[in-house]
Amino acid sequence: MSDILVLYYSRGGSVAALARQIARGIGEVEGMSARLRTVPPVASQTETAMPPVPEFGAPYVTTTDLYECAGLAIGSPTRFGNMAAPMKHFLDGLGSEWASGVLIGKPAGVFTATASMHGGQESTLLTMMVPLLHHGCVIAGIPFSEPRLSSTRSGGTPYGPSHVAGPEADPTLTDDESELARAFGRRLAGLARKLAA
Repeated sequence: MSDILVLYYSRGGSVAALARQIARGIGEVEGMSARLRTVPPVASQTETAMPPVPEFGAPYVTTTDLYECAGLAIGSPTRFGNMAAPMKHFLDGLGSEWASGVLIGKPAGVFTATASMHGGQESTLLTMMVPLLHHGCVIAGIPFSEPRLSSTRSGGTPYGPSHVAGPEADPTLTDDESELARAFGRRLAGLARKLAA
């Protein structure tokens, strides 16, 4: 297993942009690659099924992706200081995978985007870690040895990469946000290699 699953939900493109940078960082570690996947949206109207493949972007995640990954990163926009419903819905459906221990011992981390600096980034990242802990993952963040963590004036936290999209929902990452996301990808991939050995 050399794939790191980068699983996300994104509406405005910010979380998807972070996911792509994390995937780049993963690819910078020799022998490791990223597997980008998304979760389908959740609608209050349940009569209409979602198409089996999204119209654009990453394919929908399957439980096979969880079995085959060496580690994972999950990303979601912030919704009132917590992850968005589609990601929560997916995680809530993993009872069988929890019971069989699919993710035990795999490195995992989280990432998010908000509209404002104080829109709940850190609370979202922390609450996204809770299901990963229940699954037995080894939680990874960004250590302060990454200099941009101390200099960023936009997104970026020790709990995981983040982006501040602003009131216009601009998905363009700052240089600090991009580099911290890549550093996070490298860290996850490096930990996966070490744990596999």
